[in-house]
Amino acid sequence: MKILKKLLLVSILIPLTYSLSFGQQPQQQLPPRGQQQNPALQRQRAPEDSTVRMTHFQTEIWDPEVPMVQPAEKIGDPPADAIILFDGKDINKEWEEVSRGGIRPATWIIKDGAMQSIQGSGSLKSKRVFNDFQLHIEWKTPSEITGSGQGRGNSGVYLQELYELQILDSWHNRTYRNGQAGAFYKQYAPLVNASLKPGEWQSYDIVYTAPRFGKDSTTYFTPPRATVFQNGILIQNNVSLRGPTTYVGIPEYLIKKHGAGSILLQQHGNPVAFRNIWIREL
Repeated sequence: MKILKKLLLVSILIPLTYSLSFGQQPQQQLPPRGQQQNPALQRQRAPEDSTVRMTHFQTEIWDPEVPMVQPAEKIGDPPADAIILFDGKDINKEWEEVSRGGIRPATWIIKDGAMQSIQGSGSLKSKRVFNDFQLHIEWKTPSEITGSGQGRGNSGVYLQELYELQILDSWHNRTYRNGQAGAFYKQYAPLVNASLKPGEWQSYDIVYTAPRFGKDSTTYFTPPRATVFQNGILIQNNVSLRGPTTYVGIPEYLIKKHGAGSILLQQHGNPVAFRNIWIREL
């Protein structure tokens, strides 16, 4: 009899427990009356993921339309919106020479469609001035090897007349790494030595962002930055220039507030030739 009573009690308790656990939902506890939120404010609250109610149209920007530029037929040639800084014929159209006596017409010679420095000439600088730009320039050091180190095919491309990208015959020509071809002189060595043999045409493609200055005229608010490809190979990857190029000293000590500046081609005593120079203002 006791066993039957226990079985009857278990048969009653099991369905009741199941019903309480799964058949009924616990009541939600409400905050105290003074802390209850306004139902209208609850309806205005944004969902946790605000994109669930967006459409793809809301993230599409149509205007203004991106302007179209006609690329050159041959890589390295100027695109439609480029400024031609040397066309292989007239140096003085876009360039002037810097000498000890001041500015004068260029004394560089034109040979086979390229302009070349000669003994006694000065450096060339562009008559136009630039801030942010994309610059393409082709250069060639002498095919006859004379000298060594910094005495072999030495020249340079100065951005805004202040920041030198070194030109040198660096084909099996050991020198200090931050002074070889492709270096931002005395600041950044190139990532790799991408030099061709002496007498072969080489190219630099430079993307440059000019510095910005704040109230302090001797420090950068944002420094000048540059990316450089030599012969199609990345050699400077968005480097932040420390200051103007200096042979001796610390670049940071020479910073002075400046605006747009010329492109300057250095005459360093070696007959380096240049051709196919064009620039795009950014």
